Amino acid sequence: MFKIVKKEVLNPTIVRLVVEAPYVAKKAKPGQFIILRAYQDSERLPFTIAGEDPEQGTVTIIYQIVGAGTLELNQLNEGDELSDFVGPLGRPSELEGLKHVAIVGGGAGCAIAYPLAHKLHELNADVCSIAGFRNKDLVILEKEFEEASQKFIKMSDDGTWGEQGFVTVGLENEILARQGKENQFDEVIAIGPIIMMKNVVAVAKKYNIPCIVSMNPIMIDGTGMCGCCRLLVGGKLKFACVDGPDFDGYEVDFDSAAERNTMYRDWERTKYEEGCNLLKEAK
Repeated sequence: MFKIVKKEVLNPTIVRLVVEAPYVAKKAKPGQFIILRAYQDSERLPFTIAGEDPEQGTVTIIYQIVGAGTLELNQLNEGDELSDFVGPLGRPSELEGLKHVAIVGGGAGCAIAYPLAHKLHELNADVCSIAGFRNKDLVILEKEFEEASQKFIKMSDDGTWGEQGFVTVGLENEILARQGKENQFDEVIAIGPIIMMKNVVAVAKKYNIPCIVSMNPIMIDGTGMCGCCRLLVGGKLKFACVDGPDFDGYEVDFDSAAERNTMYRDWERTKYEEGCNLLKEAK
C-alpha cells in the first residue's frame, strides 16, 4: 500500500498528490510515468511523474478530475493509501547537452512540462517556459515555473493571465526575438492537448528547430503488451509506454492519435447519460 502524505488542490479540477513510494522515488527520472489504482478493483490510471524526492521516499503526481477513475481517486485524502503505484515506466526525457530550450505546456500538460523545466534548470540550461491556460482561474504551478525558468511567458485564451493568445503565439514571438542570436533554441519540448502539440510542431518546423512532444494516448498495462497506446511515428508503429512517451514531433501522426484518443467519447457520453455505476459510486 502507498500512503498519500500530501494532497493539494491546485485549481477546481487539478490536484497534486505526494505519495510514499521509496522504490519508485529512487529510480524515477523526468519524463517517466507511473500507473496507479486507487482501490484494488479500480481502473488503472497512468500519470507522468511530476516530482520525486529519493531522500523522503516520495513521488509527486498531478491529475485532472475528468472521469470516473479520477473522481474515485479524488475520494482519497492525506493518510489514505493507494492500492497500487507501479513505476517508473517509460523512457526518461533526453535532456543532457541542451543549452537553450523552450518548454511549452498547455493546461494540465503543464504538470508534465514543469519537471522537465526544473531538471533543465538544474543542468544550467537557458530555459524559456511558455504556459497556456483558458483563463487565470485554471493556472497551476506559476511560482514553480518562474523559479525554474530564465524567462516565463504566460498565455491565456481570454487575456486574464499574461498575454492573450495561444502558446504558439508566445513561442513564435520568442523564436523571432532570438533570430540570429547565440541563444536561439536548440530544441522545443511541447506537452499538452494533441492539437496544441501539432501546432507547436508546425511553428518549430517553420524555423527548423527540433521539437519533442510527450504523447499520452489511451493506456492499460504500461508495458507494451496490450497495444492500446500505439502511435504512428515516422510511418512506423510505436508504443507510447515503452518507446516513449517522448517522440520526434516532426514524425508523429497527430491526426491518427487524435482519432484514437476520442474513439470512446460517444460511448462514454452515452454511459454517463444512462448513469454509469462507477460514476454513481464515485459521486
